[in-house]
Amino acid sequence: MGKELARGQTCMIYVYVSVEGQTEETFINKVLNPYLLTYEVYTTPILLKTKKVLSGPDFRGGLTNYEQAKRDIQNLLKDHSVQAVTTFYDFYGLPNDFPGKDSISIGNCYERVTYLEGRFKEDINNPKFFPYLQLHEFEAFLFVNPEPLRKFFNDDQKINRVYEIKRKFNTPEEINDSTETAPSKRIRSLFPGYQKPLHGPQAISEVGIENLMHECSHFRSWVEWLLGLGT
Repeated sequence: MGKELARGQTCMIYVYVSVEGQTEETFINKVLNPYLLTYEVYTTPILLKTKKVLSGPDFRGGLTNYEQAKRDIQNLLKDHSVQAVTTFYDFYGLPNDFPGKDSISIGNCYERVTYLEGRFKEDINNPKFFPYLQLHEFEAFLFVNPEPLRKFFNDDQKINRVYEIKRKFNTPEEINDSTETAPSKRIRSLFPGYQKPLHGPQAISEVGIENLMHECSHFRSWVEWLLGLGT
């Protein structure tokens, strides 16, 4: 089950966010949650369990198959101390058994992600559950404003290359999802020393939630849903 939540204000809304890894956990704790708290919404990230261990702690992190995620979410939904459960999973690299993956139609990325989220919501079938899939993955946020990357990789030519990639797309969320062109693949090809858990959340915290929302409409819809829980 999730972490025990501290209760401060009686009007606070409490939400569990099922996440794939430590980077997303840090993003929720350090970037998203401080923003939401001003609207009396408190989010607690919960790392997926990748392996159940009879003695000792379970292994956590990584979405390797859908049934694993479904079990975790169903357990979180049993906790009556939270008002909602959501997810922060990358659209890129979803397992093949994910609901709708075998029947997703050709369309733009927004149509495709909305379809999968709909099938996901139908399969969980709980009014407290609202799924979110990140287009196309966490590193898309780094393309909103590449400037914070300079503190780790002070290379004008490579920073300019990030801007060039961004200009080829309408939004950072549309940077595509293949083994060669997914956002993380592009970042690592430019910055071999990039470490997602270390550099990602720190750089994105300087970009700021409102800038992310301005350029990433799918992410904005999710944040607006979270904000709506507090009104």
